[in-house]
Amino acid sequence: MSTRARDAADIIGARNPLGPIETAVVLGREFLAAADIGEQAVAIPYSELPGFPEIEGGELLIGLVEGAPMLFLKGRSEFYESGDPSLMSSPIETLMHLNVRALLSTGLAVSTNADFQPSSIFSVTDHINFSGLNPLIGAAGQNFVNMNGAYDKRLLRRLKQASAGAGVTLNEGVLMWFSGPSYETPAEVKMARMLGADALGMSIAPEAILAKRFALPFAAAAVITDYAAGFAGGNPAYDPSRTSSLVALRRLLRAFQKFK
Repeated sequence: MSTRARDAADIIGARNPLGPIETAVVLGREFLAAADIGEQAVAIPYSELPGFPEIEGGELLIGLVEGAPMLFLKGRSEFYESGDPSLMSSPIETLMHLNVRALLSTGLAVSTNADFQPSSIFSVTDHINFSGLNPLIGAAGQNFVNMNGAYDKRLLRRLKQASAGAGVTLNEGVLMWFSGPSYETPAEVKMARMLGADALGMSIAPEAILAKRFALPFAAAAVITDYAAGFAGGNPAYDPSRTSSLVALRRLLRAFQKFK
C-alpha cells in the first residue's frame, strides 16, 4: 500500500465537508459533464493529489446526489494514451482509504451482440483481457489476485434496480478489453464473438483488476457507440458528439445513488 494514496485520502478528507462517501464513479472524457448532477460540489484538481495521473483538466469532485455524497473521478488515464495500464492504481487505492464501498466505472464500447444497439447502455458482468497487459505487473505487494466476482453481484443488482427506476434500458454482458487506440479488425471481432464477448472496449478492465486488488466492490456501465467492424454493418469511428446517452447516464447515476 502506498504512502501517496494515504496522503491523497488525507487531503480529500480535509476538504470534504459533505460527509462519508460510499459511492465513487470513474468518468472518461466523454462523460465528464455527468458529474454536474452533484450539488454543493467540492472539486480538487488531480495535480494537488499525490499519485494521481497527469490529465489535462483532471479533477476529483464530491457532490450531493440524492442527498448523499458521491465522488467523481473526472478523467482517467487510458492505456492507449500512456502505454501504462497501472496509472489509475493510486486513485483507486485512495478510494479504499476513503472507505468507499461502491466503485462504478463508465466507458465506451462497440457491440458484437445484435441486442446491444448503438446508444444503448450495458452493465459489464465479466471481462476478457485479450491485451495480455495487466496493471499489477511490477507493482509492490501481493498481486496474485483472484478475479472471481470482479464485477460485484450486489452492485450489478443495484444497477439493474437503478435502470428500472430511471427508465433506462440496460443490457448485461461480457466486455473484451483491447488496448486501442485502433479499433478491432473484422477477424478479431469474429474471434471475440466466438469467445463469448458481447462488446469490445479500450477501458474498464484495468480498473476492475485494480479494484479487486484493493478489495473495492466494482461495477461498470458502458455506452455502445457502434457495432464492431464486420458485424451488422459496423464501421466504428470515434465521435464524442454522438454520445447522446449522457442524459440517460445521468439518470442512471442518480438512481444508482438512490438504490443502495
